[in-house]
Amino acid sequence: MTTVLVVDDQALIRSAVRDLLDAAPGVEVVGEAADGEAAVDLARTLRPDVVVCDIRMPRMDGIEATGLICGDPALGDTRVLILTTFEEDDYVVAALRAGASGFIGKGAEPDDIVQAVRAVHDGGALLSPAATRAMIEKYVRGAASDPPRPSPALDVLTDREREVLRLVGRGRSNDEIAGDLFISPHTAKTHVKNTMIKLGAHDRAQLVIAAYESGLVQPGR
Repeated sequence: MTTVLVVDDQALIRSAVRDLLDAAPGVEVVGEAADGEAAVDLARTLRPDVVVCDIRMPRMDGIEATGLICGDPALGDTRVLILTTFEEDDYVVAALRAGASGFIGKGAEPDDIVQAVRAVHDGGALLSPAATRAMIEKYVRGAASDPPRPSPALDVLTDREREVLRLVGRGRSNDEIAGDLFISPHTAKTHVKNTMIKLGAHDRAQLVIAAYESGLVQPGR
């Protein structure tokens, strides 16, 4: 069973998302919140598997709430899914930096929202990794005036882990990484996991950001 906390300041949207998820097999909405501050409090009390969270809310926005939830060691198994409009791409990137596992638009098909919640709970890449990569290209490196330089933070990685991080940054799945590097999917998954641990990444989306911000992957290359 995947437990979910729904967070949105609009009661109509909260109700619609709750009804949608409660009707899905294996999914249960255990709580609702109308702002980020209440979301953090409820997350710490209910320990949901997934927090479906809006960005623009009163008292505390979804970005700050995401950072507090994802940064709480007691909520290490809780994932945040941003439910917003794609017109707010810059906010979405900020939420990914704060630890969100991915995003989906409020105009998405009902089945897509359910599948997004399940994907986040399972720890996989949410939706298309290429979609996240396109956003990172536009907002993380797009405005940079100086050529990126490899970050010293990558010194903790082995040469193989650097290569894996580069491929994750390019939107490659574990199976695709395995094919590119002529290793087994299980070995590829292990390398991705070890890379996340060494870089302190909450999930795969943060690895994509790390690959771009470190200069290991550059837009258009």
